Amino acid sequence: MLDRGMESAAFYDSLPRLAAFEALADPASYAALPDDWVVGCADIVGSTREIAAGRYKTVNMIGAAVISAQINAAGGRAFPYVFGGDGAAFATAPGQAGIAAAQLAAVQRWAGEEFGITLRIAQASLVQIRSAGVDVAVARHQASPDVDYAMFAGGGIAWLEARMKAGEFALPPARAGTRPDLTGLSCRWSHIRARNGTILSLVIVPAGGVPGTGFARTAEAVLSIARALDRDGHPIPVQGAPVGWPPSGIALEAQAGRRNRLALLAETFFAWAVLRFDLRVGRFDPRAYKQAVGRNADFRKFDDGLKMTLDCDPETVSRLRAVLDAAQAEGSIRYGLYEQEEAMMTCIVPSAMQEDHVHFIDGAAGGYALAAAQIKAR
Repeated sequence: MLDRGMESAAFYDSLPRLAAFEALADPASYAALPDDWVVGCADIVGSTREIAAGRYKTVNMIGAAVISAQINAAGGRAFPYVFGGDGAAFATAPGQAGIAAAQLAAVQRWAGEEFGITLRIAQASLVQIRSAGVDVAVARHQASPDVDYAMFAGGGIAWLEARMKAGEFALPPARAGTRPDLTGLSCRWSHIRARNGTILSLVIVPAGGVPGTGFARTAEAVLSIARALDRDGHPIPVQGAPVGWPPSGIALEAQAGRRNRLALLAETFFAWAVLRFDLRVGRFDPRAYKQAVGRNADFRKFDDGLKMTLDCDPETVSRLRAVLDAAQAEGSIRYGLYEQEEAMMTCIVPSAMQEDHVHFIDGAAGGYALAAAQIKAR
């Protein structure tokens, strides 16, 4: 029989993987995290300013680095996390809390010293979060046969992010020169142009902070509209994202890993040739890999709200806006949407020989960050 600590640590492993994304609009699909778990989050100060300066790829990479550092520190243990464009959040069992805090601080130090970007970081226990009258519940969405992503509900993640921005629950900074382990973090794919008119970044949050019936009803209506799109609006083509050389993110990757740029150029040229011309190398099948990239991508998520990056036509944008305007007028939700011509992808690929690589999708010209900024401006 497992003791209480082991039962708590095994909580996430025990959750069912839900293949139907629509089921995640139902609060009954979620399970509350154990009381002794902790939640960490991070976001970039002044991300709108960084976007205006043309640094959104850097912003995305730092947001993904928060998750990459946690994955590498977890030693193969699965845990719930979510990518937000200009930040990220995660939850972990109590035995990992100290390591998780240290990795958050390491990414914060790295972001400041390598890129001149200030990253807020915070960590709080479930007891502290629940004492504020909100909760953190989680579900697992089976995006593909090889990858699942966590979905969050209950209002606790959004509450902690707001408290973090107010200066609460901050973690002590890491020593100068501290670097996180970002093995596998990359941004080598080219931007993905819209095939149907626009790449739409959509952020919907419950008006009261905690998703209720009004939010669930609106989410279901939005998902119903998206279902009419090719592959539910997935921005990555079935055959995979385009590749180019040199990759647009090579300077970022070299700086992130402190790698020799010439060596990285040679490595990425080989990878580009393999993917561009579908050259089999041993057991590696480039066509299968590119198709897996699309299947594994997180183009939609529930994160105390609904976030989606959709490839859609103008008519669909108008239908979505009408539904969202009506829901906002009745007071059940707030929303922001931002249109751009391309999507972009930041990846965590521990090994190209395995198919559990994860790919974070966002709009290439401001995406989730600018959509969320519209909510704040209202």
